[in-house]
Formats: sequence, C-alpha cells, structure tokens
Amino acid sequence: DVTVRSRVVRGRTRPALIEASGSAQLIVVGARGRGGFAGLLLGSVSQAVLHHAQCPVTVVRAGLLEGLMI
Repeated sequence: DVTVRSRVVRGRTRPALIEASGSAQLIVVGARGRGGFAGLLLGSVSQAVLHHAQCPVTVVRAGLLEGLMI
C-alpha cells in the first residue's frame, strides 16, 4: 500500500517542493512535453526538484496517466 499525503503551501513552487522533500519518501512532479526536441526538456520546476530534492523524485509526463483511476 502507498500512503499519499497532500497539503497546500503558500510560496514559490521550487523552494516549497525542495523543502518538502526533506520529510518525504518520494516526490512526484509532472512534465508537459511539447513534442519534438522540446519534448525532451524538463520544465524549470521539475529540473530544480530533480537536482536539489533530498528524496527520490519521479517525473510523470502529461498524458501518461490518462484513463487511469487515481
């Protein structure tokens, strides 16, 4: 079983996610691919979290989970 916790935090996205990673077992962030070469690139938030998080990070591309019951 996986326990998922969500919370609302005021502030800038990157620092908030990086700080939250200190008490997390996993951070999941999204990436909106735009197709072609640009589709290979991550957004600034995903990239910052990948490089600075204190826990493992999973990046999920847009559309990957469509149709799944979450």
